[in-house]
Amino acid sequence: MPITPDTKDWTWVIERPCGECGYDASALTPEQVADRIRENAAAWPAVLARSDARDRPRDDTWSPLEYAAHVRDVLRLYRERLHLMIETDDPLYPNWDQDATALAERYSEQDPAMVGRELGDAAAALAADFDTVSGDQWQRPGRRSDGVSFTVATFALYFIHDPIHHLWDVRG
Repeated sequence: MPITPDTKDWTWVIERPCGECGYDASALTPEQVADRIRENAAAWPAVLARSDARDRPRDDTWSPLEYAAHVRDVLRLYRERLHLMIETDDPLYPNWDQDATALAERYSEQDPAMVGRELGDAAAALAADFDTVSGDQWQRPGRRSDGVSFTVATFALYFIHDPIHHLWDVRG
């Protein structure tokens, strides 16, 4: 199962470096997240152009294509959640079942080039939205369906681990 934005024990992501991918939230400010989104998105087309893009390394591990489709959808989801946090007082995000989405959307059957373009578009939109956050907006709250609370700042630092980690997952 991939590390996901809906993992219940989320605080470790911003409190200490990830032992796998090396992501370290303490080395990043929320204002830098937009640039990290763009950097991450720029790396995915090369991953999706590889001859093994559709291949699962193990039965219980997604292929690079499936990870890229997941990252695309995470970018879209977090854009919706960011808008909720900026525009609504202490919103409760709708639940998202990433595994059900992967099956329903048939991640493994999608066109790698199209997924790359859509991931790039989703990243550009979310990065642009993070670029507009300023001042007290970084402290606006929001909650997941399991009740876990974030501010826009902790949300940003937590979120960016997902695409960074998944790019690490598909290193080749």
